[in-house]
Amino acid sequence: MIRLLLVFVALLAFACGGARSAKLDLATVNQAQFTAGEPNDPTLLKAQILLDRARFSPGLIDGRLSENFAKAVGAFQQANGLRSDGKLTAETWSKLTATSADPVLVTYEVTRKDLRGPFTRRIPARMERMARLRRLAYRNAVEKLAERFHVSEKLLRMLNPGVGFRRPGKTLIVPDVGRGDPPAGVARIEVDKDARLVRVLDPSGKWLAVYPASIGSDENPAPSGTAEVKRVVRNPTYHYDPDFAFKGVKTKRPFTIAAGPNNPVGSVWIDLSIESYGIHGSPEPGKVGTTFSHGCIRLTNWDVEDLGSIVQPGTKVEFKDETAGAVDELAP
Repeated sequence: MIRLLLVFVALLAFACGGARSAKLDLATVNQAQFTAGEPNDPTLLKAQILLDRARFSPGLIDGRLSENFAKAVGAFQQANGLRSDGKLTAETWSKLTATSADPVLVTYEVTRKDLRGPFTRRIPARMERMARLRRLAYRNAVEKLAERFHVSEKLLRMLNPGVGFRRPGKTLIVPDVGRGDPPAGVARIEVDKDARLVRVLDPSGKWLAVYPASIGSDENPAPSGTAEVKRVVRNPTYHYDPDFAFKGVKTKRPFTIAAGPNNPVGSVWIDLSIESYGIHGSPEPGKVGTTFSHGCIRLTNWDVEDLGSIVQPGTKVEFKDETAGAVDELAP
């Protein structure tokens, strides 16, 4: 973990010093190739999409060097018998591009359904006030489309300059993040608190999927030991118990927050056999893996939806205890 963090610091320093930039368009990104040194923008974006597609998730696809990207590269390397240093090397690039020959950027025509909603344009920060809303839907069509294609809203706009996202029939450039059928032969789920990763393993211990996660905190730690999946709840409501005593929640009464992707637990709740604990989604995908939670295991909505299609009731969940870490901020 320490080595991986050092790699991330080095990557961040390079990025701040001025990484090589290039135009992000369909042809440039699809045709991007590895060159010695740090990846330029098209190569980095192509790598992020290929990792996402191969189920070694970088979390939010944003075209930037990040800790989640380094962790995804490191996980892919380890799963493929390469030196796991989190750096995009020529050998890693060769293995990664061999996972799929399909273009990483494709065109998509905006539909009336994409624009229709319903949307929840104003979502309060305080959970008590969220409980007054009828739904926690996407705020607008841009957020809805960005989440569908696993990208930041900023990157979606960069890929489509001048597009207003208000009329059906508009053609967008988006990542092709189709992951294919769920992997077979799943034996267990591993929650690594130190690395802030959730891994899906087969009976031999091979990694079938790896997702960045926000996992507990010093104040509200995630559980230890072994649990199992009880059920998968899609489009869940969120129930707050005053016994949780979350920081920032003033009321002493229980309340329920309506369902929707901007609900505190996102679009899927994977209920565990340990009472009140689960693996769930997030309304803020850019913070997953870089913050801690109130004890549960938080993934991006698309990653928890993918995991929900993989697990079954009875799937074992093993927690690896953390050894170090620093809290950035808390969320459910």
